[in-house]
Parts: sequence; C-alpha cells; structure tokens
Amino acid sequence: MRRRMTAAVAARVVALGAAAVLLGGAVLGCSSDAAGGAGSQGATGVVRTSPIAGDLSKLPARVDGSKIVVGRADAPRTVQVLVDPRCGYCAKFEEGGGRTLSELAGSGKVKVEYLLASFLDRGGASGSVRAVNALRASLDQGKFAEYHAAVFASQPKGRFTEGHLLEIASAVPGLRCADFDAAVKGMTHEGWVAEAEKGFEATGNDRTPLVLLDGKPVGTDGSMFDAAAFAGTLKAAGIG
Repeated sequence: MRRRMTAAVAARVVALGAAAVLLGGAVLGCSSDAAGGAGSQGATGVVRTSPIAGDLSKLPARVDGSKIVVGRADAPRTVQVLVDPRCGYCAKFEEGGGRTLSELAGSGKVKVEYLLASFLDRGGASGSVRAVNALRASLDQGKFAEYHAAVFASQPKGRFTEGHLLEIASAVPGLRCADFDAAVKGMTHEGWVAEAEKGFEATGNDRTPLVLLDGKPVGTDGSMFDAAAFAGTLKAAGIG
C-alpha cells in the first residue's frame, strides 16, 4: 500500500513489485503522499480485459452518494473497497482478491462498495481523476464492472490519458458510444470524482488498496493479492 509521505521520500519510492511485500505488519501499497510523481507516457499503453469479463458484464452497479455499489442490493454482506486507478498494488488486488469479490457478488453473497480515490493525481500527474471520471461514465452505460476490471488490468506505466481510456473502453463490448466518449473527453463527472475522493478521505484511511468488512480491514496479511487466499480469508469471516 502507499501511505502519506514527504515529497522527498516519495521520490525514492521503489517500483511496485510483482508480489505483496510485508513491512512492519502492513502490506505495502499506494499512499497519498506519493502523489505527483507519475510522470508522462509516450505511447497509449497496453489494453487488457478481465478473464471473467463475461461474468462481470452481468453484475449490476449503481451510484450511492460518493460510492459505486456492485452486486445485488439484497446481498447479505457488504464489503468496501478503497482503490486509486493509478495505484500499482490496487491493480494487483483487482487481479487477485478483486476477482474473488466479483465472483462472490455474482453469486449474491456480497455487494461491493467501491470508494474510488484519486489522491495520486495531485497536479494532474497520474490521470487518476480522468480515470475515475471515465469509470463513472461507464456506469451510465451499464458497463462499470467490466470497464473497472479492464482499467486496472490496462494500467499504464505513466499516466492515464484520454486516448488510453477510450481504447480500453473499445475492448468492452457495448461501451463506446457518443455519450460515453463525450463524458470522457468533457470530464462530465469531474464533480462526482471530487465527491468520491472526499468519501475516501472520510473513511480516515490514507492508503490503497484497502478492503473493509464491517468497518475492519481484511486481507492485510497479503491474502488480498491472491484470489484463492483471499477467498479463504473471507470464508473465515463468514463469507463464501
């Protein structure tokens, strides 16, 4: 996870590793004080989709204030997920534990409340604000779960650009249309993006990824980065 730190320390943050690393009992990730150092990107970037895109396309999603809720409204348990589109560890979470949560949401066992942060976008450095805006626009087209997975799977080395976000959308069947493109290009949901960031900050947490069950973090032992391990973690908490 990343957490708040000074700009000098942020400049020395090492490249995100391929696996979760434990340090002092906390899983490394993305922090708000590491914001502003993402740099620029020359190429548009690689576009990838989720291996369970077909299942994701069936998941309902809706806006609830500053959150986006995925899954059936009558699901017995609620899990909160705090992520920033440019956080490398968030991408690893979505590939592992995030996939497990999506499968559980598909079976009606949980609903997932996403708090989409954009703290890594200070000074416009990372494109997080632009990415969250596009994610919100995808919900208007009924494609949030699919696009959300694709955005994290297609995370660029540099910042998210308008062109890259539109290319990712092209890989999600039925998402590209005049309204979606206009919302991405015109930053139609920028006000909601700011509201979502405030919602993230209101939780009192300053790092991503973070998964909360009944208000308490789960998976901080590193299991959140592995689909099977996280399934075990949630089963121990009565979900599964």
